[in-house]
Amino acid sequence: MHALYLTSVWLHIMAAAVWIGGTVFLALVVVPAMRRPEYQGIAASLIHWTGMRFRSVAWVCLAFLLLTGAFNLTYRGFEWSDLWSWWLWEDPVVRVLGIKLLLVLVVLLLTVLHDFVVGPRATARWQESPGSLGASLLRKLAVWIGRLNLLLALVIVALGVLLARGWIW
Repeated sequence: MHALYLTSVWLHIMAAAVWIGGTVFLALVVVPAMRRPEYQGIAASLIHWTGMRFRSVAWVCLAFLLLTGAFNLTYRGFEWSDLWSWWLWEDPVVRVLGIKLLLVLVVLLLTVLHDFVVGPRATARWQESPGSLGASLLRKLAVWIGRLNLLLALVIVALGVLLARGWIW
């Protein structure tokens, strides 16, 4: 059973690395490249295609993170009923876990909002009328949701490190 747990932890880390790494790549490489004047004619299509492709990868990673995270908690002795208990907030170690799980929920909600509402609307508006105020505002909103999601994901990783290394404030 311990080997299964170690495999689950490894898969959890790999899924986080792929998801966060892909997000960083999009934010630091793809999006800035598409802002260059020579790519203006293809930017909307390329961002759309890249976003759709990464969305598939990201949701597979998120599914792995949820499944392996649930298994890892169960292996560590947590039960689903523990998530709704106030004792989750009494112990400093478990409090960090509770904060991490709340942030995971926020990230999931933001990801749904970005991937299925704001992102598609921003891309459609950008393709219809690239210079319009509506397209610009939707694109900015999508970018800021993506940035917030990345920041929260990095905080979640930091909390995971705190939990794994045993250093809690």
